[in-house]
Amino acid sequence: MTVAGGFGVRAHYWFHATYANFEWGIATLSRRPRGHALPRLRTGGYLLVLAVAAGAAIAAMIVLDAPVAEAVRGTPSWVLFLFRELTDFGKSGWFLWPSGILLLALALAASGPLPHVSRLVLAAIAVRVAFLFTAIALPSLVVTILKRVIGRARPFVGGHIDPFLYMPPIWRPDYASMPSGHATAAFAAAAAAGLLWPRLRIPMLAYALLIAVSRVVLDAHYLSDVIAGAAAGTVGALVVHDWFAARRLGFVVDADGAISRLPGPSLAQLRTVTRSVLLLRACPGCGAARARARKPAEIGPP
Repeated sequence: MTVAGGFGVRAHYWFHATYANFEWGIATLSRRPRGHALPRLRTGGYLLVLAVAAGAAIAAMIVLDAPVAEAVRGTPSWVLFLFRELTDFGKSGWFLWPSGILLLALALAASGPLPHVSRLVLAAIAVRVAFLFTAIALPSLVVTILKRVIGRARPFVGGHIDPFLYMPPIWRPDYASMPSGHATAAFAAAAAAGLLWPRLRIPMLAYALLIAVSRVVLDAHYLSDVIAGAAAGTVGALVVHDWFAARRLGFVVDADGAISRLPGPSLAQLRTVTRSVLLLRACPGCGAARARARKPAEIGPP
């Protein structure tokens, strides 16, 4: 077999094995719940949070939106400069692109004849990355559509402040103020990261609050917009969290209905898997021989 022919065969194999891993991932995310059921009170609790947030947003719209939007016009230029640099980090793409690329890399890495333990470690990592991706992408997508259906004007559209200026439905960025997409993505990321890594809760919350404040200071949104976005992002991430827990993906529902994190891979396991994957890429024949014609690996159960 020629070099070009051998490369073509390997590329064909990797493509189909990677695609099979993605099929496994979709099937796993959509499988029926397992183990203990989540208490129905959780759904009611989320609806209550959204109702309270809606009330707070309406109150802010009536009492605070116009005065706050007018007050921030006197913000010093150096503060505005800092917030302009900071606010772009509230875009969902800062999280979705890296996590999406990492998912693709994990699917590719698990497409070779790796040992079973290595495949389980890659599966555990993939589940956590998929949770982070979904918990940010889902509420961001919903809000992207919702804000254009609502059609609320941003501050100073038309040259004046009018918190009650709406033009629904309209697909124009100047009439896409509520809810704030940046606040939604930032609070969804803060909630998701905090659920995966509790030590990050405080710094991620500080990050989300800074993003929300930046949107108001820059007159990109009213205060009520970021309140609505913060609630949408947080509740959206929690709903995805419950979905994963009900299927024992990264989280598990305890007998009393509480949700606990499943232990993730250790640092030693990560080093071992990294060496296995690098060896397989450097010497495909060595990996195949070591696996002794084991079935081409799809990511196993997490």
